Amino acid sequence: MRTATPLPPLGPGVAVAMLAGATVVQALPGLPPAQVSLPLLVLALLAFARQDSVSARAAAALLVGLAWACVVAGSRMHARLPDALVGSQAQVEGRVLGLPDRGDGAQRFDLRVDHADQPGLVGAIVRVGWYGPRRLVEPGSRWRFDLRLKPPRGVLNPGGVDVEQRSLAAGRAATGTVLRPRSARVLSGGRGVDDWRDRMSARIADALGARGGRFVQALAVGDTRQLDDADWERLRATGLTHQIAISGFHVGLVAGFGALLARGLFALLPVLGRRFARPQASALAACAAAGMYCAMAGSALPTQRTLLMIVAVLAARLTRRASSAGDGLSLSLIFLLALDPLSVLFPGFWLSFAGVAWLLWCLPRESIASPLRGLLGVQWIATIGLLPLTALFFGQASASGPLANLAGVPLISLAVVPCCLFGLLMLPVNPPLAEASWHAAAWMMDALWSALGWLQEVGGNGLFLSEPTLAAVMLAAAGAFWWLLPRGTPGKWLAALLWLPLVWPALHRPPAGAFDVEFLDVGHGAAVVVTTQRHALLFDAGPAGSRGQDAGASAVVPALRARGIGRLDEIIVSQGGRDHAGGLDAVRRAYGSARVIGPRGWARPGMGICSRQQRWSWDGVEFRILHPPPEFPYLGKDSSCVLRVSAGGRVALLPGDIGTVVQARLVAIEGPSLRSDLLLAPRYGGRGSVDAAFLEATQPASVVFSTAWHDRGGLPREDVVSRWAGQGASVWVTASTGALRFRIDPTGCRLLSERRRQPRRFWREPPTDAPGYAIEHASEDLRRVRTD
Repeated sequence: MRTATPLPPLGPGVAVAMLAGATVVQALPGLPPAQVSLPLLVLALLAFARQDSVSARAAAALLVGLAWACVVAGSRMHARLPDALVGSQAQVEGRVLGLPDRGDGAQRFDLRVDHADQPGLVGAIVRVGWYGPRRLVEPGSRWRFDLRLKPPRGVLNPGGVDVEQRSLAAGRAATGTVLRPRSARVLSGGRGVDDWRDRMSARIADALGARGGRFVQALAVGDTRQLDDADWERLRATGLTHQIAISGFHVGLVAGFGALLARGLFALLPVLGRRFARPQASALAACAAAGMYCAMAGSALPTQRTLLMIVAVLAARLTRRASSAGDGLSLSLIFLLALDPLSVLFPGFWLSFAGVAWLLWCLPRESIASPLRGLLGVQWIATIGLLPLTALFFGQASASGPLANLAGVPLISLAVVPCCLFGLLMLPVNPPLAEASWHAAAWMMDALWSALGWLQEVGGNGLFLSEPTLAAVMLAAAGAFWWLLPRGTPGKWLAALLWLPLVWPALHRPPAGAFDVEFLDVGHGAAVVVTTQRHALLFDAGPAGSRGQDAGASAVVPALRARGIGRLDEIIVSQGGRDHAGGLDAVRRAYGSARVIGPRGWARPGMGICSRQQRWSWDGVEFRILHPPPEFPYLGKDSSCVLRVSAGGRVALLPGDIGTVVQARLVAIEGPSLRSDLLLAPRYGGRGSVDAAFLEATQPASVVFSTAWHDRGGLPREDVVSRWAGQGASVWVTASTGALRFRIDPTGCRLLSERRRQPRRFWREPPTDAPGYAIEHASEDLRRVRTD
């Protein structure tokens, strides 16, 4: 007699196939139209329902995952604000979602629009920034705002955040800035779970202080807003980010507590057994407790995965069907993909499911002689198994992570979290006892935090890995699989070879006598990386604004690390404006050994002075400062350091923000030596930014404008772009292309990478109807004018 397997239509094979289909979509350069994806989804569902064989069902599941992801992605892309409406204004009404971020004199929050005077916004989620507000926005409240809108878009660099991808995953259709703050009206007060979380978080802060209670707030109600950059840096360095705020393991503990509570009630009140079955009642109590705790955590992805897994396993138990942890994991994966196939865009999705899958596969093969050995085994499996994904998503590996997790996971999960939750339970009936419980949790976290600080000092901030290729990640994953095979497997030491492309990648540095120039996409500002065979120089460090934006931390440092630059030899700050020097402090924190030079009158103590006739040579590449002369007074932009880099007669010129007077002076002094193959356009291509004699003398083959997308000043100006193009230059705008990387050698200057188009992704499709985009279209044609 043939025995059916447990839950056969929704087993591991179907889960993996559906995941593969949803993942393939994320690599597409474009999406099929709804007229194709919707019929394909219907046909795939029919095929899945009719097929009996494992292979046929898996193939149908793959098509279901692919078609469903196309449908959802297409719907969200269709809802995204059109580029033609950039800068448009709309009056909207909607409800605040989640916990608003507050800081730097601003509030940022998601608003689900339920009424708007602009078609297409109703039902959309808009990320709103309210700068200088006089009133606090409560979670769950309804407001009326006048907003200036634009599509979700950000800078794009190696190692940086892809804002468009993140917005697509979160379902955000636009970003908006509050106009006329006095006209903002609250239509109803805060309500719902998020409002309760916000009030509980404030109550914890009142009891413990803003800094002392930050970890209790995070672990009790999932509020991480009080954790600063230094906190996250220490957590990443010690590998404990997964424990803050609320992890899936914590949800499992709460579910177990709910089941134990139900069993205790049955023991105290035997009469309950006459009306309800104890196993089923315990399962329902576990689900209810896990669901409540998941809501308290803000329904973060790890908690969703754990909740779905618990529900799947307990549902099988309620229906008296055989089920295993692997079945529960498969069901939770299928349900999550059914709810949102674009969850695969979140790093937490992969880390969460992969971590549980590794443990389920490996732990049964280990003979656990003691709890300590079992804990060590878990840490070993998690460290080795997840390292390829950690390198892919974060470019970092923690050397002290296993030791920190060995102490931190039991302490946080078995002591700190219970104290946090006990405080929440006791608050309505015994506030002093609740506060005492929170104080105990804070005391334990302070002790752990001090230990983590020592580990960070000893082990540093971890190992930063260059941006890996997909092949390197897959080889490392195969190496991890080989390493974690049962004892006695032959040739396990060979698995280390499969890790080499990940931990020791080919950096593709230029050979001697050549150099690379990379213009980072930092908005309205400048940051240029020049690398030779064995040296690296940073020219300007990107902008930093008054609203907490720091391109040095968010763009420059991640890009340097992604390029495998472990040491900077020199940092040249062309001038002291925030658009050029704003990110310097963040870069110096990461690359403290780098020598920094800047113009006289601005350079701080300990910095060098850049002045004319300074020159040096690295690996056959010549560097020379052309301006300012010695003793030149500091005149702001006109005091900019001008750097000339040359190899084999080919030249890159970085003139900072010099104006036409200084440009004319340089032409008179330098003459033919200004002729360039690659040039950074001075003053972002603004009105009067280029002198006719300077343009004639430089005659660059390629000119790069480092500007913000839809720059408020309309930069670069079309007439300025036309003047450079008239000299035969290929024109590039970082706002359109993302980071640009060129190589210059004796044969000429050639493009190595254009971040926004290599590789193409459907969520990065360049706009076609944005105001002023004709300049960017012109650059598409002009970049082919001159390639020698």
